[in-house]
Amino acid sequence: MFLKLLRESLGQLVVIINFITLPRKIKRHPDAQKIVDEQARKMSLYQFKRCPFCVRTRRIIHQLNIPIELRDASHGSIYRNELKEGGGEIKVPCLRIDDNGHTQWLYESTEIIAFLNERFGDHKSSTHNP
Repeated sequence: MFLKLLRESLGQLVVIINFITLPRKIKRHPDAQKIVDEQARKMSLYQFKRCPFCVRTRRIIHQLNIPIELRDASHGSIYRNELKEGGGEIKVPCLRIDDNGHTQWLYESTEIIAFLNERFGDHKSSTHNP
């Protein structure tokens, strides 16, 4: 009981600190952002709100200005069952990538972040918001 309360309290603290220190979104040319938006429609992130690894992944998604759908995989959620059936395990964060009729389930925050940086992190044509 005490450990659960402690874990939930620390999780909420992580969410608050994240909100306060959220990085600025990169700004792209509208045509470039439209392409990113289109590619993001093929992705969804299965996550828990208070999971530190999920928070870390969401920060990068925010910073890279990628409108990926967030799916809460908590107990009782329909997305929890999707994650188990599609990805094979209930482990978050997990990025679902649907492309040409093929679905890829990418686990591990470091792998997800590397994938997103590689695919969307080209800062040559981007400028940061003032």
